[in-house]
Amino acid sequence: MAVDIETEIEIERARADVASYATDPDRATAWYENIESVEWKTARPLAVGSRFAFVARLLGRRLAYTYEVKELVPGERLVMRTADGPFPMETTYTWHEAAPGRTRMTLRNRGEPSGFSKLAGPIMAPAMRRANRKDLRQLKRLLEAGAD
Repeated sequence: MAVDIETEIEIERARADVASYATDPDRATAWYENIESVEWKTARPLAVGSRFAFVARLLGRRLAYTYEVKELVPGERLVMRTADGPFPMETTYTWHEAAPGRTRMTLRNRGEPSGFSKLAGPIMAPAMRRANRKDLRQLKRLLEAGAD
């Protein structure tokens, strides 16, 4: 069962600020509740071809996977993919100016679960949707409170 989840939020910060914060893998643990750690596999800064490993928890299971940046248009779009782990996935962030000083950020996850994740597919999509909403609300709180 394929999973394709899109979530968006408006944040009272300039698009460049939101995009800069969200595209920094070192900040992922601050706004993604389920991500426990991040390890760069390539040299900084973030660029097409950059790779970094995440350790996360979803539905009580530990997930370890490595993302590779496939597309990066600063301030507009980031596309990352992982082919390893139990849930090969593509994650896309996009940013649009909603109004002066306001940004609409969209987070999209899509992929084809395998192994345990395939069996858990019917409950995985709603769990991911809830997690994405929660993560974007946390990102909004951080940025609107002045995080850089």
